[in-house]
Amino acid sequence: MNETALPRPGVETRAVLPADAELRLDRWFKRYYPQIAFGHLAKLLRTGQVRVDGKRAKPGQRLVAGQQVRVPPIDPSVPAGPEARRAPVVVEAGDVRALHRAVLYRDDDIIALNKPSGLAVQGGSGTRRHLDGMLDALRFDADERPRLVHRLDKDTSGVIVLARHAAMAAQLASLFRGRDVEKTYWALVAGVPEVPRGQISQSLAKQPGRGGEKMVATEDGLSAVTDFAIVETIGSRMAWLMMQPRTGRTHQLRAHCLTLGTPIVGDGKYGGAGAFVEGVANRLHLHARQIAFRHPATGKPLVVVAPLTDHMADTWKFLGLVAATAADNRI
Repeated sequence: MNETALPRPGVETRAVLPADAELRLDRWFKRYYPQIAFGHLAKLLRTGQVRVDGKRAKPGQRLVAGQQVRVPPIDPSVPAGPEARRAPVVVEAGDVRALHRAVLYRDDDIIALNKPSGLAVQGGSGTRRHLDGMLDALRFDADERPRLVHRLDKDTSGVIVLARHAAMAAQLASLFRGRDVEKTYWALVAGVPEVPRGQISQSLAKQPGRGGEKMVATEDGLSAVTDFAIVETIGSRMAWLMMQPRTGRTHQLRAHCLTLGTPIVGDGKYGGAGAFVEGVANRLHLHARQIAFRHPATGKPLVVVAPLTDHMADTWKFLGLVAATAADNRI
């Protein structure tokens, strides 16, 4: 055996989870290694002690799910970054109760939640209240803190899956990287698509702007594919769509609905004034209705369905839509 190929004691190699895809490397370190100040991280990168897939990296490099990040031993004498000095997040009793009520499925390996609209999944600039900061409330009887394995936008409600231990996080990360997870979303859109069902294949790229980054249709972007079908129409004003993304780009469904000429109701970021309909709540009407995959531990199919969030349930009732008409959640 070539002993020089063995990792040094204390060196850690971590896989990038789907939930962290497109995250900057420096922000990834801030999330998982808050004790490393930015200046020290920059030095570790300059000297090649931190690597991504065995190659030298830069702080602003965007990560891809499945990449391997080499983390060297952390010198305890190095001053910690501000995140490490910050007091731990205290989960309010009301949030604990709400999270427990939101559990749709739980076993020894996996938890599935019905995430409410308006709750961010992860922290960011100015975001102090987020699901990632509350995960200790979902530890239940486990030794480890649950881990995120994918994301939903802050204003998107519905099914989100957590791994209850590191080994399951790695297995779920592998599933989410491939095409082994079927996700079904419901959306209410302004207008009616020209065809009752079809596939949107439109590459997307990030574009900076005054209101923050947006995904725009472009031939030079990343491939993005979504299957869709109309479940029901409300005259010519709105349509209830079922959508299944085949790729996992940021804001993919919101941008793809815009390419159909039918922005999601309440999505002012992408649809502007045309996304708002009189009589309907001015909130994003996008819901992760169902997720289906084979349970990595048992090999059996696991299907989790999330009831509509409050404002969408109110809209469905107001419009006379019946959720059971799409109970199979398949296109």
